[in-house]
Amino acid sequence: MSPNLLNVFRSRRSIKEYSPKKVSNEVLFRILEASRWAPSAHNAQPWRFIVIQDSALKQKLAKAMASRWHRDMSKNGVSKEQRESLIKASVERFENAPIIIIACLTMENMDEYPDHRRKRIEYVMAVQSVAAAIENILLAAYGEGLGSCWFCAPLFCQDVVRKIMKIPQHVDPQALITLGYPANRPNPPSRKPLEEIVHQNRWRHTA
Repeated sequence: MSPNLLNVFRSRRSIKEYSPKKVSNEVLFRILEASRWAPSAHNAQPWRFIVIQDSALKQKLAKAMASRWHRDMSKNGVSKEQRESLIKASVERFENAPIIIIACLTMENMDEYPDHRRKRIEYVMAVQSVAAAIENILLAAYGEGLGSCWFCAPLFCQDVVRKIMKIPQHVDPQALITLGYPANRPNPPSRKPLEEIVHQNRWRHTA
């Protein structure tokens, strides 16, 4: 592997704070183009993306998702003060991101099976394919000098996201990606050593 390529993997960060600098349509196009070339099960390319740049729509989506999260946290016994603090930070994070991309999944071109077991497996294969396309977006954004962050929030409120974004029922919101020029560069998070995550020939018990 090229040392430069390995350095890309090591130096990319999840960025949650962005500068007000505008992202050009040319740069955005190249990033989205990268998503098209991700591997996918059966080459079905089950990903669909919604690009949001309108401030009012970002705010509406952020507040609606936050409302559902507030309800979920209350069920978990999170204090009102902590809920309000987390909600405020979440809404501001999404409102202030120059671009939001909603990554969605469709089973339109995936294989169909009559039994539940294989249907479930096929859906998981589509999820894995969408995740590969998202990773291409993150790496392409980094290559363009942008920052990005992958959020799974839509999974917890798919009905909310679907309603606001007018997403058809056969398309499932899977993730939200914020995109923009970084306001800062966080330090790298820790990574587990290879010997802890790689097993050769058979599973190795480490406990």
